[in-house]
Amino acid sequence: MLAKQVIRAATGWLELGMPDDALEELKGLSFEERSERKALELKLAAEMAKMYWQQASETALELCELVADEPDFFLSAAYCLHEVGMTLEARSCLHRGPSVLQELPVFHYNMACYLWNLDEKDAAKAHLDIAIGMDDSFLESARSDKDLVGMNI
Repeated sequence: MLAKQVIRAATGWLELGMPDDALEELKGLSFEERSERKALELKLAAEMAKMYWQQASETALELCELVADEPDFFLSAAYCLHEVGMTLEARSCLHRGPSVLQELPVFHYNMACYLWNLDEKDAAKAHLDIAIGMDDSFLESARSDKDLVGMNI
């Protein structure tokens, strides 16, 4: 019962935009409870809100192992890895994810960003074209994305 209350409270703190309080709340869980999916998801959301990219990448990778068929965890892990300068690992993380990832425009957009930063310009442009073809709202994002500076969009 206590675990459900902690999870509910941490969720509330996140909904109020108070990730520090959510992280503090999660400390009330046992080690085993903190390793469960819901607790890890809340921890990841709080860490990303705080821009604690290294910790968030570790949490997201733990979720990738726990729920290997959930594409969002691979997207989050890759994003966090890229934010700490581990762009090659970010690219690898996306490739290790479930195949459904490749059906998502955000996969191609993020891959374009990572490849552009890894100086794989042609592949980056190809992925960006796929992302925009799937969802044209990515065109506007690409024009102002710091990760795509220098790409002729």
